Amino acid sequence: MKLALRIEVATLRGTREAVPRLLSVLKEHGAGATFLFSLGPDRTGRALGTLPRVPRFRCYGLPALLSGTLLPAADIGARCADVMRAVRDEGFEPGIHAYDRVAWLHHSLRGDAAWTHGAMTRACQRFEEILGTPALSHGAPGWLMNRYAFRQTQRLGFRHGSDTRGSGPFVPILDGEIVACPQLPTTLPTLDEVLGSKGVTTATAAERLLELSRDPPETGHVYTLRAEVEGTVFEPVLRTLLSGWRALGYELVALQDYATGLDAASLPRSIVETQILPGCRRPVSVQGREFLA
Repeated sequence: MKLALRIEVATLRGTREAVPRLLSVLKEHGAGATFLFSLGPDRTGRALGTLPRVPRFRCYGLPALLSGTLLPAADIGARCADVMRAVRDEGFEPGIHAYDRVAWLHHSLRGDAAWTHGAMTRACQRFEEILGTPALSHGAPGWLMNRYAFRQTQRLGFRHGSDTRGSGPFVPILDGEIVACPQLPTTLPTLDEVLGSKGVTTATAAERLLELSRDPPETGHVYTLRAEVEGTVFEPVLRTLLSGWRALGYELVALQDYATGLDAASLPRSIVETQILPGCRRPVSVQGREFLA
């Protein structure tokens, strides 16, 4: 049974400091993962309300919390290209989170076709400048997508998207339109969502996530972590999770390996909906009912 690790990297600090730590921990546990990179300006200070409910100063650091406001927005791709290439060279999958993560969070739900095309194309161009090859995995910030963004995952040649929450791989349907780029949705709650549950503490969060993983769907699970969270203060929780998932018999893989063997023709065609899920403060793109079921 496969469990894919989908790692969002949102900030300069997360890329420069947390990613190398995560690489070490993952290699120690024989785990694969997909790192979804923010490739342009770090403007985290303009989107503090979108950050997970964790000790922000300890996880993100003061420079990130002020970046784009009292501090200039650092160009992550320009300053951390070596880290992104190291992810690839170490055998992990690099993918796209966004060019400007904050712009995506603020504008994607209302963005028109031209805005969406421009944002995603710019991310793809920067990725190829740094890595030398086109990106094949896309994971939108905040699981926020619009109809044009789903179309662009197909038109820009992504092998798969991980832009949604849901129960298992599916082909997205928007207003009756089939998008020929399968979605690999996040199927488990995130660490901060679990920590927000009644009675759950840092000491019991891993136990709760492992319990939720015991009876997986036929297609396994996708778990989203944040470099700035599990790669810093909550690294001990990640270590417990990796060991626990191994003990449950999971193969810990990147999204590209999770997708191997999936037959797109046999995947359910599911309508994409926008919902506010438990533990989330903002609406997210969610796998809905099967089309024409």
